[in-house]
Amino acid sequence: MKTVLITGAGGGIGTAIAEKFAEQGYFPVLHYHHSRTETEILAEKLHGIAVQADLSEISEIENMTSQILKELGHIDVLINNAGMSVSGLLTDISPEIRKKLFSVNVLGAIECTRLLLPQMIHRKAGCILNISSMWGQVGASCEVDYSASKAALIGFTRALAQEVGLSGIRVNGIAPGVIQTRMLSCYDAETLSELAGETPLNRLGMPEDIADAAVFLCSEKAGFITGQILGVNGGFVI
Repeated sequence: MKTVLITGAGGGIGTAIAEKFAEQGYFPVLHYHHSRTETEILAEKLHGIAVQADLSEISEIENMTSQILKELGHIDVLINNAGMSVSGLLTDISPEIRKKLFSVNVLGAIECTRLLLPQMIHRKAGCILNISSMWGQVGASCEVDYSASKAALIGFTRALAQEVGLSGIRVNGIAPGVIQTRMLSCYDAETLSELAGETPLNRLGMPEDIADAAVFLCSEKAGFITGQILGVNGGFVI
């Protein structure tokens, strides 16, 4: 049985990824922090399971991964998708919010990976996919902390790929552009239209665009691809 753990599975991108992997025959393990009802409904629909953890707390990640391995024995694919966004001037972001941001976006992904790597190394098989952002590639004004956290995830991806390649494990990342999810709910229709206009393909991305790329990068068709960051942004960043 092929298994996939998707963190932040209750969000738009996470849900789309879960559905695509289920279509490919994977048993989905769907992580959530707050969105219990939505995630449990999705897990039931996809014949998987839902697991809860605050990814800013190492003890909760340890409990979650221990539970998963006890029940399933192994995870074939880990998708570090969970994340939070913070907007504002660097000087206006409090140290507490900044710490939370990096704990979830960076350390949460690293700890999930650390705890699931041993069973992948033992089996000499596995795939890790980190969901970054185009702002992690080029940076964005008023999203300095967010950009820095996503850039750290890119560095983590490239370094880990070199470290675990000999163990048969591939590590890649996706850097989404402007994707139509709840994260865009703070923008009005005019702003969204302007963002679409700034995108060479003249549209906003859909969660399914990211999910299709995720399935490819974790498939045998991408068997010679590791340490790469795939920009799925409609040409917004080239």
